[in-house]
Amino acid sequence: MNKRASRYIPIEDYGVVGNLETCALIAPNGSVDWFPFPHLESPSIFASILDADSGGRFRIAPVSAFETDRQYVDDTNVLETTFHAAAGTATMTDFMPPAGHTTHPKTVLYRKLECTAGSVDLAVEFDPRFDYGRAEASVESLEEGVLAEGDEERTLLESPVPLAVEDGHGTGELSIEAGETEWFLLRCTGAEHASTDPDAALAETIEYWTDWAHNCDPGSDCTFEGPWHDQVVRSQLVLKLLTHAETGAIAAAPATSLPEDIGDVRNWDYRFNWLRDTGFTVQAMMNLDTADEANAYFDWFMDLCKADDLAAIQPLYGLHGEAELTERELDHFEGYRGSRPVRIGNEAAKQRQHDIYGELLLAVDEMRRHGRELTDDEWTRVRDIVDYVREIWDQPDAGIWEVRGGDNHFVYSKVLCWVALDRAIAIATDGDHDAPIESWHETRERIKNDVLENGFDDDIGAFVQAYGTDALDATGLLLPIVGFLPFDDERIQGTIAAIRDRLVEDDVFVQRYDGEDGLPGDEGAFVLCSCWLVDALALSGRAEDARQQFETLLEYLNPLGLIAEEIDTSSHHS
Repeated sequence: MNKRASRYIPIEDYGVVGNLETCALIAPNGSVDWFPFPHLESPSIFASILDADSGGRFRIAPVSAFETDRQYVDDTNVLETTFHAAAGTATMTDFMPPAGHTTHPKTVLYRKLECTAGSVDLAVEFDPRFDYGRAEASVESLEEGVLAEGDEERTLLESPVPLAVEDGHGTGELSIEAGETEWFLLRCTGAEHASTDPDAALAETIEYWTDWAHNCDPGSDCTFEGPWHDQVVRSQLVLKLLTHAETGAIAAAPATSLPEDIGDVRNWDYRFNWLRDTGFTVQAMMNLDTADEANAYFDWFMDLCKADDLAAIQPLYGLHGEAELTERELDHFEGYRGSRPVRIGNEAAKQRQHDIYGELLLAVDEMRRHGRELTDDEWTRVRDIVDYVREIWDQPDAGIWEVRGGDNHFVYSKVLCWVALDRAIAIATDGDHDAPIESWHETRERIKNDVLENGFDDDIGAFVQAYGTDALDATGLLLPIVGFLPFDDERIQGTIAAIRDRLVEDDVFVQRYDGEDGLPGDEGAFVLCSCWLVDALALSGRAEDARQQFETLLEYLNPLGLIAEEIDTSSHHS
């Protein structure tokens, strides 16, 4: 490992906590290496995951050599890190109270230290760097800890031991013995002096999460009962952690610019909501009995569809509905392990991505199937979307993967336009809504015939990525899942076989595509695509094959039950 790499923690080793407005990434060495505030898409206070020297961190760890075990308190987003040092053992518990669900301030990161054996000497490093390290910070020592102020935000670290302040950061040491407990409270803007009882805050936070998390009631017909229930619940808890309490919007990721390929340029800001995620997200929420979250999310994205100009509907938005997501580069950050540029914002918001309309209609149809009736206003928006799809389905777009090499006639985009018509017809028929059903049928058939004629390659025996190419795309695995063709159709089975032959490495790692996308460099295997392969195999009647694929994929979960978006197929690390 080179010197630069040794300064960074492997991405797959991080844990995450949050308050339903923001998240903190915490390393096994006790360091908070990423913490935007006050919201997930806000500038960071700590960002050493993006620059080990100038990003800032908040670390508490043994002074001497140590090993760690980590876990979440069962069915919660409360993180426990146990330090095993030569002279003793101590556990650090990290959490934030969920916004609106406890009586304690939501803008406090609580860090509880409890010595369970022997004694442990711990070092404390508090190095806030406001506004992605761009703001001049004032840091001063107070009787109760350290106060740090940036241009717009401030933090008060409440510490049980004095911390010396030098060069803009605080340091100190703490010794605890078996049976002793100490608390560090990172109080952020608005909660610097708010009253709180840390033990009560912990108890209420645990109670909230355990009450909320899915469980299989004894004797019930539980869809998720079985060997993978714990993985389902952890996925549910992460999804909730990325959900903004105020708006119901869901972020795609808690951080920005973690690289697809170490040292390369494919580093994007994913702290926003992508409309294409609506369909499968709503499905997951309803299957997990979280109807409140599904309805809040539905209300949020349907409100975005009120645009007078349907062309103005963007592929992604900020978590408060912000449309302006200007992409900028932070040149002063070296990037994770030298992976530049570090980006904030995402210019894909201004792309044309025609698949989003089908995803929206998938979500609307899913809500309908679970009993939600559309209002007249909501149905008008659905009709407007469908009418717009009828106008643009035969035009090129940037596609689901947001290529930056120019628009194309992507097969998946065409299929999702077909989905928009297909689901709208079902919704109108079932709900007795007024609609030009015959015209919609005609357009749906035109799209399907066009895709079958131009999107299927007879020589390869598979659906390709785009018209006129022989490149393959993992989205071909979704064609039967969204109902475009049945699973037993030979063209679908041929597509699955071709994808396994050309896009799959080590039997389980699926690349997104093998065509050009206008960007230099490579990327890892896309874990979501591996899940699509599992689904495609299972729904094709190949259950044992699917089970083996899925269980192999689960081997790449970290000890906390988390997995990164991409995996490097050469090193098998994210």
